[in-house]
Amino acid sequence: MELLLKPWPWYVSGPLITLVMALLLYFGKSFGMSSSLRTFCAIGGGGRYTKFFKFDWKAQSWNLMVVLGAIIGGFIATHFLSDGSVIDLNEKTVMELHTLGFKDVGESLMPSEIFSWNAVGSLKGLLVLIFGGLLIGFGTRYAGGCTSGHAISGLSSLQRPSLIAVIGFFIGGLIMTNFILPLIF
Repeated sequence: MELLLKPWPWYVSGPLITLVMALLLYFGKSFGMSSSLRTFCAIGGGGRYTKFFKFDWKAQSWNLMVVLGAIIGGFIATHFLSDGSVIDLNEKTVMELHTLGFKDVGESLMPSEIFSWNAVGSLKGLLVLIFGGLLIGFGTRYAGGCTSGHAISGLSSLQRPSLIAVIGFFIGGLIMTNFILPLIF
């Protein structure tokens, strides 16, 4: 049981991800969370407003199980498989986050300065959610998929557009972390 309460090492989780990807490729499916969002929008009638959501969503309904599995798996991991230990962060990272106003760095995966109802309900929190949501929605549509789809599914099937997208995601993440995030906090 103690093994379940510790983060799984790469040599366990990596092959499991590989197994899932091999099964998806074998059955002619591709992985990605943004395709699930597209399916949800199509179910909700998005096809009445744009051609992008006008497709046979029933053929993609299997992908909704990925979302359900992520939700259930996240719940199980945080409530039953977590030992509550502090996150092991580099001391320099801890100091930089303290200077940005984060108090209990490493105590939680979701810092209250971002994920509490007070933070989300503030003007800054609402603007970050709305602006960030629009950028993510535009970015996933423009890139033809999300980070998980390109980085896991696209790269495993050796797609050049996925390699370019993943490089762009990393560059964007570095710019956000080093230049934009300090301006927000």
